[in-house]
Amino acid sequence: MHNGLAFLDAPSPNFDERALPVTMIVLHYTGMESGEAALARLRDPEAKVSAHYMVEEDGTIHRLVPEDKRAWHAGRSHWRGIKDVNSASVGIEIVNPGHEHGYRPFPAEQMGALIPLVAEIKERYGITRGNVVGHSDVAPARKQDPGELFNWHALARLRLALPRPTRNLMDPGWPDAGFIMALERFGYDVTDETAAVTAFQRRFRPEMIDGEIDMECRCLLLALLLPKPQGDD
Repeated sequence: MHNGLAFLDAPSPNFDERALPVTMIVLHYTGMESGEAALARLRDPEAKVSAHYMVEEDGTIHRLVPEDKRAWHAGRSHWRGIKDVNSASVGIEIVNPGHEHGYRPFPAEQMGALIPLVAEIKERYGITRGNVVGHSDVAPARKQDPGELFNWHALARLRLALPRPTRNLMDPGWPDAGFIMALERFGYDVTDETAAVTAFQRRFRPEMIDGEIDMECRCLLLALLLPKPQGDD
């Protein structure tokens, strides 16, 4: 038990040693037909994937890899200058069929278990709001999870993730190249520019994900780059 959180231990052999201190939390969806199938894969030595925790739709939390070890969840990824995201992060898999198997909203029981788990990890390592990210944020060209149906708002309201800015929005009028530079400054890998814009929208403007830079995207990104983004009240 951590602060009242109960875990089921389901050790995975898929880990190695960390090379960096923990400064991030990366949220994923499992993207498989069932939680059972995902748990089996995360513990399969052949699959070579794992996470520190997996949260079932009913709120059950499985603990797979000790936090002081490097779980294998992020793959090739990059965030705010960190390329070995696995070494610098705690990875949490959230059971959901994902875009390939019938993507659906994340149930209240699941969010109710995830939120205190994120809060506890964030506090223990002193992780900033801007470093609680989705897999699509750190690997925009490859990943879409946890996706546009994930309730980032619920985390942001509790200061567990950055909010979608809603106040003092101003259009900086950047040309597209300026937006891409600002997106890189914010933390994204912009090697594939359209993928980076799409990942930004999936996270901060989920109702319209078209990969096109527009005024609303510029306003949101500028607000996020300011010292204290306001929103999600």
